Amino acid sequence: MTEPDLRLTAIVPAPLKVTYEALTDPAALRVWLAEHAEVDLPGKYEFWGRFTPDGAEPRQRVLHADERGIRFGWTVEGVEATVEFELAEDEDGTLVTLSHSDLPSFEEVISDKAGARGALHTFWSLAIANLADYLAGRPLTPMVDYTSPELRTSVLIDAAPEAVFDSIVQPAVFREWFGAHVDIEPRLGGRFAMGGFELDPGGAKFVEFEPGRKAALLFADGETTSWELEGSDGKTRLTMMHSGFDPSNPPYAGWGGWLGGIAGLRRYHEIGGKHSIWRAVHVAGVPEGMLVVDQ
Repeated sequence: MTEPDLRLTAIVPAPLKVTYEALTDPAALRVWLAEHAEVDLPGKYEFWGRFTPDGAEPRQRVLHADERGIRFGWTVEGVEATVEFELAEDEDGTLVTLSHSDLPSFEEVISDKAGARGALHTFWSLAIANLADYLAGRPLTPMVDYTSPELRTSVLIDAAPEAVFDSIVQPAVFREWFGAHVDIEPRLGGRFAMGGFELDPGGAKFVEFEPGRKAALLFADGETTSWELEGSDGKTRLTMMHSGFDPSNPPYAGWGGWLGGIAGLRRYHEIGGKHSIWRAVHVAGVPEGMLVVDQ
């Protein structure tokens, strides 16, 4: 059997039956997955809205459903792919495996030329992170609004600004919560390269760097990602923004990746012990060693 283009396996803190209900209850789906959802299995499994790529209307059709998962076709920008959720019992809860076929190549995605289909990888990684937090009763990370050119979000993290700032700019810590190899020179003018300097020797550059307060990265294409931190009562209000792009073609795939990372950043600071939900991650075409799963 051919390996799907995307395969994500995560542990969520709930029994299999409860996890299945979160996957199939439309009210639950409208919390952690999409703006709108309607489910009437075995015939209907639909979600759409502004938090769904190409989400003006529902475009899913059920292929199979049982008590351990669901498989459906999903047409995005005229291309139908197969998506499958598989559930398995685990001593720590339930293993959720998401598979998605017929996705754009990694090169197309990072060039921002893949349209709505290019956003599907990070759409699912953020959705599964929010599923895990939904089942744990934790606040969710804001979703991508695929109808808006404004890429800005704000979250509250239960940690001091200095600790949050260090986890953003120290490469060993960044790897733990983001799940990717990164090289970082933590200073004004320093380089930042997802995948490491061997993969991206020039990297982005820190054009703002005030420990505990703010940082901003300028990328080679002129786009900027910035973080602002404000502390209160031992917690941090983290505001992240991305700018400098063509507003007619926002980089939703990259923005979804940053939001999925923020979900991991919150877990890193707020959950003791083993904080990562990820057990396995496969993304076709990603350079070897770029993605990291700490077991």
